[in-house]
Amino acid sequence: MNFRRVYVLLVALTALSACAAESVWAPDEAVARASYVPPGPSTVTLLTAINNRSGSGGHSALLIDGAERLLFDPAGSWHHPNVPERNDVLFGMSPQLFDFYMDYHARETYHVVVQEIEISPEIAARLSQAVREYGPVSQAQCALSISRILSETPGFESIGTGWFPNRMMDRFEELPGVRTSRVYDDDSDDNLELLQAQGRAQLYLPDEFRRE
Repeated sequence: MNFRRVYVLLVALTALSACAAESVWAPDEAVARASYVPPGPSTVTLLTAINNRSGSGGHSALLIDGAERLLFDPAGSWHHPNVPERNDVLFGMSPQLFDFYMDYHARETYHVVVQEIEISPEIAARLSQAVREYGPVSQAQCALSISRILSETPGFESIGTGWFPNRMMDRFEELPGVRTSRVYDDDSDDNLELLQAQGRAQLYLPDEFRRE
C-alpha cells in the first residue's frame, strides 16, 4: 500500500469537508413577503467580478428576471437583513437592493461585467427552478455551479462547464443578443462598513437603478 498516497487523499478529503457548504433556508413567510416581480420581459444576466489589477475573475452570479427576480449568488459573501436566502438563492432583490449588491462588488480592486440576454418566460422558469434545486455551493465553485445550470438549459449549451469565471464570461459573450456593460467604483476594498450601512438604509422601490 502506498501510504503517502493515502495520506494525501485523507488531507484532501479533510480540506473538502472543511469547505463544505452550509445549507441556509429562509422560512416561507419571509420569502413570500420579500418577493419582487420585475417589470419588462424575462431576462437572465451573468455577473462577473473582475480583478482590476490581474484581470482574473473573482466571482460569478446569475440574475434571473422571470415570474419573480432571483439572484443565484453561489458561495457569495453579500447579505442584507431584508433579503431572505435559500441555499445561495436570494429573494426580493428590488432595484435598490440589487444596486446595493453591485456597489458591494464593484470597488477599487474589482469591477463587474454585466451580460444580459432576453429569454422566454419558459426558460426563465426553468432557470429559476434549477437554481432553487441546486443546493448550497462550496467556496470557489461559483462558476462551476452556474455553468452546470446554464449548460443544461436550451440555448445556453455552448457555455459548457468549468471552474473559471472569465472563461464562462467569454463564452456567454458569444451568445446571440447579449447586452454587455461594466460597473466601476472606487470604494475601499474593505467593504464590511458598506454592508453595515446598507443594512441600516431605508428601503424604497425606484423605477430603475443606476448603472455607470
